[in-house]
Amino acid sequence: MGTIGATINIVNLVKTFEEIRAVDGISLNVESGEFLTLLGPSGSGKTTTLNLIAGFDIPTSGEILLGGEDIAIKPPHRRNLGMVFQNYALFPHMTVFENVAFPLRNRKSRGLDIRESVGEALSLVKLEGYEKRYPKQLSGGQQQRVAIARSLVYSPRALLMDEPLGALDKKLREYMQIEIKRIQKDTGITVIYVTHDQEEALNMSDRIAVMNQGKIEQVGSPREVYEKPKNRFIADFIGDANIIEGHVSRMEEETATVTTLSKIQVKAYNLNRRAVHSSVHLVIRPERVKLLKEEIAADNCFMGTVSEASYVGNMIRYLLDLDGGERILLKEPNGGQGIEIPGRKVRVGWNWQDALIV
Repeated sequence: MGTIGATINIVNLVKTFEEIRAVDGISLNVESGEFLTLLGPSGSGKTTTLNLIAGFDIPTSGEILLGGEDIAIKPPHRRNLGMVFQNYALFPHMTVFENVAFPLRNRKSRGLDIRESVGEALSLVKLEGYEKRYPKQLSGGQQQRVAIARSLVYSPRALLMDEPLGALDKKLREYMQIEIKRIQKDTGITVIYVTHDQEEALNMSDRIAVMNQGKIEQVGSPREVYEKPKNRFIADFIGDANIIEGHVSRMEEETATVTTLSKIQVKAYNLNRRAVHSSVHLVIRPERVKLLKEEIAADNCFMGTVSEASYVGNMIRYLLDLDGGERILLKEPNGGQGIEIPGRKVRVGWNWQDALIV
């Protein structure tokens, strides 16, 4: 079972349903062997995009190139793509072996080739010895691995995955994230993965394409989209963020001073080079906000009052009301320290690099 990941190039792809543009002119290049995630809220167009690539829908306009060949109007069975669904779609009356062998039998493969390919696929997903079991005798994670084996057994050019871990509990989902990433690296297959789970996307992807209302808002590595979001939507959707409105009151080379609506002045990273007097949003991740002792300095220091304090195991979560009126979320790693009591005055701060202007 050999697999060579194909490139996938999407060019000005549009899909309309009556008057709704579910996919609105997106273009995207996926490299051979890359793990790319389409991330977005419900209704953002990510599953429709995947269905267009798979051939379950036909685009209104645009091109879908698989290894340089336009497959936009090819039927699904002629695209040589693997597909994994959230509900596994296993045949309950077939054994694990027969489920995995099913696409090979459809392709009229020889019996010896089928046995060899199924054995390789089950070895890849670590299910050797499970050939004679039925789906009802497997756990959710094992069923999902059978579905992955079935999608890989005929050496597809790319693997499409639509919310494949949505039905699993948190611990099993985290384990399967590692397994899917391992399988992808072992095979070198190109993967396009759909999810609305930001943590899952950050954990698994080489790159993430963030979608909203049928458009791609930003494409980048997990670190890029988390730490340098291009707009407020991305900052708000991916992870927790403090988002503060204001205007640029002073410009320097990399930095700018932002005066917030409550007249607090914040020194910030002017990544997008917004001009003086521009209305902007400040994005500050809660893990970058620190409780400061008197002798510790930061580029931005403020006094505030603890409004809420929550113990959540590996961290302590605070809501703080700054003296100027802004409310700030702070996440502090749990190092065995005490928890600040609501109502207590505290000193908080962050560095200019950690306040991004969008």
